[in-house]
Amino acid sequence: MKQSPRALLPMLLLLLIPTIACAQKDRTETLRSDGIERTYTIHIPEGLPPGAPLVIVLHGYGGSTAPAAFGMTPTADRHGFAVCYPRGECDGRGTSCWNVGYPFQADMPIDDVRFLDELIGHLHRRYGLSRRNVFCTGMSNGGDMCYLLASRRPELFAALGPVAGFMSVEILRRDDNPHPVPLFEIHGTEDRTTRWEGDLENRDGWGAYLPIPMAVGYWAAKAKCLRVQRDTLPAADNGRQVIAHRYTGGTDGSEVWLYETVGGTHSWHDTGVDTCEELWRFFSRYIR
Repeated sequence: MKQSPRALLPMLLLLLIPTIACAQKDRTETLRSDGIERTYTIHIPEGLPPGAPLVIVLHGYGGSTAPAAFGMTPTADRHGFAVCYPRGECDGRGTSCWNVGYPFQADMPIDDVRFLDELIGHLHRRYGLSRRNVFCTGMSNGGDMCYLLASRRPELFAALGPVAGFMSVEILRRDDNPHPVPLFEIHGTEDRTTRWEGDLENRDGWGAYLPIPMAVGYWAAKAKCLRVQRDTLPAADNGRQVIAHRYTGGTDGSEVWLYETVGGTHSWHDTGVDTCEELWRFFSRYIR
């Protein structure tokens, strides 16, 4: 019995996807979301098979989307996943950012939760990447966005990994989503931009936010983690000491981790660990 062209289309797409993945390296592309042309850079390691995991990396406030700024691309090549670097739109100050509800973003109409949801679907259709094994990390403002995603759309992600991010009081009070999500925060105790001790009085103008251990503890409680383990990791070459707080035994095997970088500042790289490798070590536990 002959098959119609429509019936053959899925098979043809499957044949095309490996060819695209093999030929593709880094490309900057656009996606129209909510009437706005949004930009992202996608890196697909050579020979990546269909259904491979996807890691989304979110820049900080006014930060760069250049892959070299993070170092995640070599990690993607070593471990076999695609990595996407989307670009935030500009706020009223003319600074590229993610709309997480800072006080000065009150008149910013951009819905970045919707954009990232649409981006994941777009990359799945265009490159045949997994819809189940999607992970998101981000630095600073990008890390704050991870907490917003954990509250608004946790079902989109297998795990989230904020670096030097915070969870605002507004996110906490508005969170009514029962879906837990594995989460891994890396944070320096001497971070003066996103303070380890939090900023409940909004002294710095980013909005009131929780102390970092309290925010991480909230997600551990939400995941119904039953145990906590604390380990001191071997000191880094620069002398940074990292205390690993791991909350385990959560719903469906969920864990929540916090790496406390003693004396660490507001940084993606000066964390006392190989940030990209540690993030992937956590993410890879949740490949489904």
